[in-house]
Amino acid sequence: MSLPVVNQDLPLLIPKKKNGNFGYVNQEGKFVIQPEYHIAVFFYEDCNLLNSPNEKFRKFGTADYATVEKDEISYRIDKKGNRVYRFKKEDLGKCVHKEYIQQLYQAYVLNGFYGIIEKATFKDPADYRQFQIYPQYEYLFILEGDDVANPMVVASKNNMFGVIDVHNRVIIPFEYDDIKRNFSWKLGKMFDVSKDGKNYYYIDSNNNTY
Repeated sequence: MSLPVVNQDLPLLIPKKKNGNFGYVNQEGKFVIQPEYHIAVFFYEDCNLLNSPNEKFRKFGTADYATVEKDEISYRIDKKGNRVYRFKKEDLGKCVHKEYIQQLYQAYVLNGFYGIIEKATFKDPADYRQFQIYPQYEYLFILEGDDVANPMVVASKNNMFGVIDVHNRVIIPFEYDDIKRNFSWKLGKMFDVSKDGKNYYYIDSNNNTY
């Protein structure tokens, strides 16, 4: 089964909710794995399974599989939607901790507004030139990602959420009621957004909906 590629940067399968349950759509928005799960996450490594004491289960820890949950039972599924493994505590090993990558930037609050500083060089808040982004937002959160020099930043302005980069360029316009501060950018190069605070869906950095 070959899955269509519309955007090289995105996962081939994207979790999507329909009628209260999650399945997976391809990059064209068509359901490939029907929505029957209470939880469905991106196809990504599971380090506990990768390090399983039982060698035959280690392959299910690779990024060829995704974790889903139905009726409070967790499974790994393949890209056709087959349940190939059911989680058991005794199969799970210990994650090998990867070296933590230090973030270059951090949020900084001044007079109740949020900006961004580069931690290594920032010394004097009275000098506006030392700010990467001068405090002007109601809220900022730097998303974890692979590129610490160019992180995506969830920001709030006029009580609406959007996404900016560290050069204060708007990546996602300020038109969302909420944008989750989770690992969707790191795992899938996507943002988990809502226009009503209840129904969430994924968009890419071009504001395309999936």
